[in-house]
Amino acid sequence: MEEMPVNHVDEIKEKLADMVGERVRVKANMGRTRVVERVGSIKTVHPSVFVVESTERRGRTSRQSYQYVDVLTGTVELFDPESGEQVFTPLDNQLDEH
Repeated sequence: MEEMPVNHVDEIKEKLADMVGERVRVKANMGRTRVVERVGSIKTVHPSVFVVESTERRGRTSRQSYQYVDVLTGTVELFDPESGEQVFTPLDNQLDEH
């Protein structure tokens, strides 16, 4: 997956809509130094959130929803699970480059 500079939430939503069914590694900053990482596939996209489904221990399926805004700000990061390449460039990294 090639890294995509992000400017708007709509661009993130469109890219994720094209990626439905693809596997991703999600790294989410849940606050208070708690970071959750999981590998799963993008299940659905909705107007303000997208859903990632992953298989947890003992074969149970887990679904977690994330906001596009959190991807934009870098609170939620998406990576290609094979290459480790970041799917989107967070907004704060874009500002540093300019």
